[in-house]
Amino acid sequence: MKFLVIGCGSIGKRHIGNLVRLGVEDIWAFDLSRERVDEVREQFCIRTVKSLEEAWERNPDAAIIAVPTSLHLPLATEAAEHGCHLFVEKPLSHSTDGVNPLLRLVQRRGLVTLVGCNMRFHPGIRYVKSLVDEEAVGHIVAARVEVGQYLPDWHPGEDYRQMYSARRDLGGGIILDAIHEIDYIRWMLGEVGAVACFTGKLSRLEIDTEDTAAILLRFESGAIGELHLDYIQRTYSRSCHIIGEEGTIRWDFMEGMVRWYSAKARKWEKFINPEGWEPNQMYLDEMAHFLRCLEGREKPMLDVIEAKRVLDIALAAKVAAEEERIVRIN
Repeated sequence: MKFLVIGCGSIGKRHIGNLVRLGVEDIWAFDLSRERVDEVREQFCIRTVKSLEEAWERNPDAAIIAVPTSLHLPLATEAAEHGCHLFVEKPLSHSTDGVNPLLRLVQRRGLVTLVGCNMRFHPGIRYVKSLVDEEAVGHIVAARVEVGQYLPDWHPGEDYRQMYSARRDLGGGIILDAIHEIDYIRWMLGEVGAVACFTGKLSRLEIDTEDTAAILLRFESGAIGELHLDYIQRTYSRSCHIIGEEGTIRWDFMEGMVRWYSAKARKWEKFINPEGWEPNQMYLDEMAHFLRCLEGREKPMLDVIEAKRVLDIALAAKVAAEEERIVRIN
C-alpha cells in the first residue's frame, strides 16, 4: 500500500517515522517547504514529490493530512476525490463548512478514515476509560479535565508567533488545539447535550487566538464536565478527575499514574504506565491501528463522522463564549 504524507512539520515527521517503524516501505511526502521535504527524504530515505499534482499521479492508496488546521478539509477532500483512505490530524477542521460533503464523499467511495486521537492510546486514559466502563466508581456525576503548556515551549527553536496555534487564519487557538480533551471525555462519558464557555486572549503572548478557555459540558447522562485549557502554564500540566457516587478516579500525565478510590473497599488503588513507556508510543499505536483498519481488521476509533461530533462541541464552545449563552448540541 502506498502512503502519501502531506505536511512534513513536526507531526508529519512523527507519522513518517512511525510508518517506517511499522514496516511500511512505499511512503511519499509533500510539503510546500523544500527544506522540510529534503529533511524527511534524507532522514527516512523516502521519496518526495514537488507538487500535489505529481503526488496524485503516483496513485497513493492512503493520505495522511498533517498541515495547519485550516487546510485539513480541502486537502482531505482532494485526497478522497483521488480515492485515498484518510488519516487527518486533529481537529477535522476549524469550521463546519465543507464537512458534510466530505462525509458523503468518503461514505460513497467506501473510504477508511481516522482523525488524530492519540490520547485514546495513552495507557492512563485507556485505563480510566476501562474503570468508567466497569462502573468501578459507580454512577458518574462529574469530571474535571485540564491541560496547559506555555505556547513558546511547544516547539523550541521555532517562532511561536508563526505557528498555526497562534494564528486565527490557520485555525489556531487553544480550544481546537486541545480538542483531544473534548474527544476523550466524550469517549468516556458519552454524548454532550449543552455547552457553556468563557474564553479569551488573556496573556501577553503575541497571538491573535484565544489562549485560555473554561468550558462547561452537560452530558446527556446528566453528568457535568469542566474543562480548563490554556497556552500559559510554564510547566506542562495534563490531568483528569472523574467523580462517581461510589468513588473517584484521578489521572495525571506527568506522574504517569491513575489512582482511584473505592468507597466499598475504602482504599486507593493505582495503575502506573508500563515500564519504559514514552509518549511516541501513543502515536505509534495510533498508526498501527490505522493500518489494521485499512486491512479490515479493526474499525476506526474516531472516523470523520465521529470527529465531526467532537468538532461540533468545540465550535459550540466558541459560539457560547462569543455570544455569552448556553449552546445546545443537536
